[in-house]
Amino acid sequence: METRIPKNTTVMAALLRADFTTLWRNRRSFRLVLIVPLIILVSWKGLVDKLGGVFVLSSCITIGLTSIGLMGYSNAIARDRDRGVFQRLRVGPVSSWTIMISRLLVQIAMIMVMTLLVFIGGYYIDHIHVSPLGYIAGLLMSLLGGAVYLGLGQAIVGRFKNPETVNSITRLVYFIFIMIGMFGELGLLGKETQEIMSWSPYGVVREILAASLEPSAWTFKTTYALLAAVAYTIMFVVLGVKWFKWENK
Repeated sequence: METRIPKNTTVMAALLRADFTTLWRNRRSFRLVLIVPLIILVSWKGLVDKLGGVFVLSSCITIGLTSIGLMGYSNAIARDRDRGVFQRLRVGPVSSWTIMISRLLVQIAMIMVMTLLVFIGGYYIDHIHVSPLGYIAGLLMSLLGGAVYLGLGQAIVGRFKNPETVNSITRLVYFIFIMIGMFGELGLLGKETQEIMSWSPYGVVREILAASLEPSAWTFKTTYALLAAVAYTIMFVVLGVKWFKWENK
């Protein structure tokens, strides 16, 4: 009896269909992740003249990336691992890397949708005008920023197995990045906190996003922030892969 092993492309296509179907069936969570940056975009309309449209757009996208990487991706991985989804998938002729690549491609799609929605909302609601080059560069930098937070989410879900623990830690990190990050960058928490937060994952992602939306504002500090974002991504991914366990035992 001959056993046929499906090609990696066939397996990947099947996994992507399953993951996108799961995302659609859980569209309430999907909408909640996307609606947070849009709510902030609308509520910050009055700050466009004071802080600039680029600052508002970059902050909203950064918050959206944080939501996707921490609140969305890490909790979904922890939940599926606890339910034994990964263990059942690995029994079949499925490579481990195809399982994770499929999940990451779904998150990348969410990042692109969220970024485009913020661009559209910024243009029509807040009347923020960005050059075509700025939109393209901003979308590319949002993907890099998304890699930072997806890597961080992977590190958290790799280090902690209990889904409730993962949920609690991601919420805490999310709160720290959003609240201390926003107020710290504005200098409302002191100069030392402002300097620390400017080189945190939140700060470097917002910096490269702001500079990419307005390419003429790119400076040496932005280049250093770009290198820091790449370094954060590599560090988080390495730790996430090293710590990750397929079973919740």
